[in-house]
Amino acid sequence: MLRFSGVAVSHAGLVRSGNEDSGFLGPTCMLVADGVGGAAAGEVASATTAYVVSALALGDLQGDPVQVLQGGVRMAQEQIAVGVRRDPARTGMATTLTALATDGERFGLAHVGDSRGYVFRNGRLARLTQDHTYVQHLVDEGTLPAEEVAVHPWRHVVLRSVNGTAAELGDVAPVSLAVGDRVLLASDGLTDLVPEAQIESLIERHPDDAAAQALLDAALAAGGRDNVTCLLATVIEASEGVAEGTLVGAARDPHNVVDAAAVRMPHTA
Repeated sequence: MLRFSGVAVSHAGLVRSGNEDSGFLGPTCMLVADGVGGAAAGEVASATTAYVVSALALGDLQGDPVQVLQGGVRMAQEQIAVGVRRDPARTGMATTLTALATDGERFGLAHVGDSRGYVFRNGRLARLTQDHTYVQHLVDEGTLPAEEVAVHPWRHVVLRSVNGTAAELGDVAPVSLAVGDRVLLASDGLTDLVPEAQIESLIERHPDDAAAQALLDAALAAGGRDNVTCLLATVIEASEGVAEGTLVGAARDPHNVVDAAAVRMPHTA
């Protein structure tokens, strides 16, 4: 059976006092969620989304990964809406989500927002996701050169997110991964500060645990102006094992989850 084996690291950065990023890494599911900067309770949005999506993935290990992730995004939207109804001060809370799940043979990818997913294969880094941002929209329509994205004043405007909107179910689709592929999921605290060529070089030069730390260190060395979360895992052949995983960032605090009883999760934060 195919499984993920790797490491997750998360850091508040050098400017912000709290960490609104959340992540989860287990043998059958890995994800990153970045509370949208400037919105209320971003840490609640990201932690709730990470909890819900990982719990549903762990609870249905044989399910079609695409359908599992679709259900996860749908429930995450419901829980964000519940959180706002319970506490109107949270109005506007939102998060990105980039997640991978597997049933041991098939893989699914869910994406909404501007966190990113990459695959490192045969010495090359390739992006699996496309940013849901205003500047990416301009690039797609041909009115903004890609090389100007990094300096555009509206580069952080996210057009799609997990924000309690039932109609927003993200981009969820099958993805092809094989034994030996190395997968990186990261918040924009990494990708805004560390060029993809440097990310590729660090992954090429180091095993997963050292590479994840090196990526985090590179983001901090470049200013660390945002929360930084990196999950780096290799696709391996392994026994079925048990449903488990590691939460990082805001998701480690169960008080950030809107309603832990909404789903049953076979691991603790």
